[in-house]
Amino acid sequence: MIHQYKLNGYNIVLDIYSGSVHSVDDVAYDIIGMYENTPKEQIVSAMLDKYKDIQGVNESEIIECIDDITELKNSHKLYTPDTYEDKAFDFKNRSTDVKALCLHVAHTCNLNCDYCFASQGKYKGDRALMSFEVGKQALDFLIANSGKRVNLEVDFFGGEPLMNWDVVKQLVAYGRSQEEKHNKKFRFTLTTNGVLIDDEVIEFANKEMYNVVLSLDGRPEVHDRLRKNIAGKGSYDLIVPKFKKFVESRNQEGYYIRGTFTHNNIDFTNDIFHMADLGFTQLSMEPVVCASTDKYALTQEDLPILFEQYEILAKEMLKREKEGNGFTFYHYMIDLTSGPCIYKRISGCGSGTEYMAVTPWGELYPCHQFVGDSKYSMGNVWDGVTNNELRNEFKLCNVYARPECKDCWARLYCSGGCAANAYHATGDIKGIYEYGCKLFCKRIECAIMMKVAEEK
Repeated sequence: MIHQYKLNGYNIVLDIYSGSVHSVDDVAYDIIGMYENTPKEQIVSAMLDKYKDIQGVNESEIIECIDDITELKNSHKLYTPDTYEDKAFDFKNRSTDVKALCLHVAHTCNLNCDYCFASQGKYKGDRALMSFEVGKQALDFLIANSGKRVNLEVDFFGGEPLMNWDVVKQLVAYGRSQEEKHNKKFRFTLTTNGVLIDDEVIEFANKEMYNVVLSLDGRPEVHDRLRKNIAGKGSYDLIVPKFKKFVESRNQEGYYIRGTFTHNNIDFTNDIFHMADLGFTQLSMEPVVCASTDKYALTQEDLPILFEQYEILAKEMLKREKEGNGFTFYHYMIDLTSGPCIYKRISGCGSGTEYMAVTPWGELYPCHQFVGDSKYSMGNVWDGVTNNELRNEFKLCNVYARPECKDCWARLYCSGGCAANAYHATGDIKGIYEYGCKLFCKRIECAIMMKVAEEK
């Protein structure tokens, strides 16, 4: 399978199963599109007719190009067959060790964001804070179920985790005390809205947190429209100075600013550029996922505008990089030489198998987006995974388990997409969130174009 597209003056051809990326001229681009289903003589005739007024395009040049394409095919750099399908279910059906937990240390929040998928941190349930005893048992569960894995990941999540900061610090200390004993290394991360950040939080996080995710939606009017406190006041003016101080203290490393765009700001590149102009260099901007009836929901009419926005972003990032003031955009981070292994490409994030979320009461869920849905309760940190049928369902949830992905060129880049988004869109973790798929494909096209441009 190949995928061809034109962007920013480049003719790009992707060979899906080898991972090869080719930047070609117009003639080669057209020939590649015809090569597999058109006799050689007809290709030559068509190219001579189309490029008859272009100097240097003659029969011998065209035949040489066809021969080059044949050589690429024979060396498995074009039209490479899919050799992964037979292995897909075997990969996921193997014994899976747990490598990461999302600890919901606070099911409460000090903001009242309109689009909060977790219902202002409560996950449609009661407000709660995780006790140290529950968190300690969660870390013990992770250690006991991690097999031979050395590196383990724990994200302090909410709600707003800084509302239970003392327990976070205690859990970090406990985790560190167990590392040498069990030959493990913890990577702790923190996701925060920033309201409670102070010097003590910054100092501790810089010492112990591998990564910190800071929530900011962009321009003041955009951020404050949906990210308000209980009294209805926007949080931009409160958190931005704190974020600036935080990232400067981390030397612009080990963080990213995460925003959400909605129907209200489909010109979201202006929010990204605003954050970059504030001095933030590690940026992410996610499309809102919500009910189609919500007033801020993205619409089908928004799609062409959003596609154009992603192109504008890619071109501006290339420009700024040349000018010496570049920044990183999470969705454009792609490694074309030694990226994710084939296991990751097929099986995805590992939710429900390698990765789980833990509620304040110690209940296990496949990931944070399933928390509160009783159908997806997997067990608890004392008894472990007791819903083996559900775990087996997630083990077999891979890109080849989704019929809609069968002919999609981007499937080994997205691994079939997010199981939670699929579930909320279709009621099935093996479904697809079609709107998100379209945005993902556009982002990957832009990311690969940027790599091509960097090589020129």
